[in-house]
Amino acid sequence: MTLLETIQQLPNSAGIYQYFDKHGHLLYVGKAKNLKNRVKSYFHFTPQLKPNSQLSLRITKMLEQTVSMNYIVVNSEHDALILENSLIKQLNPKYNILLRDDKTYPYIYIDHSMPYPRLEITRKIIKDKDITYFGPYSVGARDILNSVYEICQLVQKKGSLKSKKLCLYHQIGQCLGPCEIPITKERYQKEIDLAVSLIKNKKRLIKLLQEKMLLYAEDLRFEEAKEIRDRLESIGKSEIKSEIDFASTENYDIFTVAQDEKRLVVLKIFMREGKIISSNHNFIQLNEGYDRDEVYKRTLMEYYAETRPPIVAPILLDEEFREIEILQEHLSKVFGKKAQILVPKMGKKKQLIELALLNAHELLSRDKQTKNIKILQEIQELCHLERIPMRVECFDNSHISGMATVGAMICYDNDKFDKKSYRLYHLQAKDEYAQMRETLSRRVESFAKNPPPDLWVLDGGATLLKLALEILESQGVFLDVIAISKEKVDAKAHRAKGKANDIIYTKDAVFRLQSSDKRLQWTQNLRDEAHRCAIGFHKKTKLKLDQESKLLSIKGISEAKIKKLLNHFGTFKALKSLSLEEISEVLNKKDANIIKMLYN
Repeated sequence: MTLLETIQQLPNSAGIYQYFDKHGHLLYVGKAKNLKNRVKSYFHFTPQLKPNSQLSLRITKMLEQTVSMNYIVVNSEHDALILENSLIKQLNPKYNILLRDDKTYPYIYIDHSMPYPRLEITRKIIKDKDITYFGPYSVGARDILNSVYEICQLVQKKGSLKSKKLCLYHQIGQCLGPCEIPITKERYQKEIDLAVSLIKNKKRLIKLLQEKMLLYAEDLRFEEAKEIRDRLESIGKSEIKSEIDFASTENYDIFTVAQDEKRLVVLKIFMREGKIISSNHNFIQLNEGYDRDEVYKRTLMEYYAETRPPIVAPILLDEEFREIEILQEHLSKVFGKKAQILVPKMGKKKQLIELALLNAHELLSRDKQTKNIKILQEIQELCHLERIPMRVECFDNSHISGMATVGAMICYDNDKFDKKSYRLYHLQAKDEYAQMRETLSRRVESFAKNPPPDLWVLDGGATLLKLALEILESQGVFLDVIAISKEKVDAKAHRAKGKANDIIYTKDAVFRLQSSDKRLQWTQNLRDEAHRCAIGFHKKTKLKLDQESKLLSIKGISEAKIKKLLNHFGTFKALKSLSLEEISEVLNKKDANIIKMLYN
């Protein structure tokens, strides 16, 4: 069916539409209250089908590449909004804005119903009227909490009260000792009040920490002083100073967008009880231009997702956007109460927006470009990538004779390794090809929660590159892939005098670059980090397997039988959850009984 024929048969229903190029690659996902009206608005139909002359250059360029389309009908515009957001995250279309802010920000909370309440961290809402939340914190939540526990004499650990005996924390003056000493609720409440005041007043907390750091330095306790210095840096990282004087009850979530020629920044600021408690920002590379309305929509959809935040605050934006009403309706369902999306025109709320925009523009000018942007642009040009590879994932696998088989994914983001985004996998597959298939397939399955990067780099040759492209194509995901492997001499990987003769593979070409070439070195750096990560995880896994094997050997289970078990069930963890009958399918009943008794 031609593009024109598909457009002519579109229904007057809510739904999502998808545009594809001549290669079947997904270009764009959009949503509509009325599919027929929305899609028809993109085109002129006489004398022939062509893009509407009123459209932006970005959308015109996209439609010029479009040769086919798909659509899915849903019950309402709200359902279309949710489906659109899910598909964009999973499929990474070329012309959609993709925000990779997949984090849920932590809150510090206190449960007042406990006999001696403690402060803890959570990323999920706990429905209880006795719980008070502080946050969200983009960075430093753990450092704030650790600092409060050092300063205040609170019950330090969950299980402390059960022991009924004084512990080390009481001896060093960090706990009143209610497990053994009869501490009154009033006395303990004083410590709670101090803790809460420190959480609410970062300046006071920072001042106390600085005094403690100086004392440690004077006592030549430099390691402890350095630890506090690092903590102070973390606590202060997200701070934006404001001279705006608000009443103590004002809560706001503030979102602003600023851009230059190549990038835009989305800045989030969280104000609680009249004080700015944290902020966070995300840069987006503008490879194909952008739709400002879509940026606001994606930002709010991603930040609030499908879970009601512990503290629901009015949302302040720096400007209106097209679908603000449907977003308000969606967020009202998420919050369980009417959501407020406001665009202030005057007063203190407008001053807050101006403060946020000032900081957003400062971020753009201060962090003008990543240091390696030239190399990334050269990589894009060399490998004919659709996007500058600002965020890259690199994969490698490791095993010994099919044992302790693991996969590793490392992440490079904006000129540095993002170790929080690394992923490690225990694998069932035994050969290299099947292992990479399993690793990549598991990563693709997680795209809904953790969106795709700009580029995949594989430790392997043309065969694994083809495998990756097939996996992505089967899922309809738009993503560039390259591979790097050592040159083969007599069927063996070749290294001469310490120089790596590595080859870069793309879907269209093979590159043998000089060892001094910065583009090759950049790719090797990613590959080597993935290799280091995979080897390290393999060693840990192998050590654990050896310890488990030794335990079974002591009980009379031979090495051959252990190998037989692992080949059949994959891991010792899986073995521990099996029934006697399931183990008996592989070994005799006597051995099965030994194993079952050992793991019970």
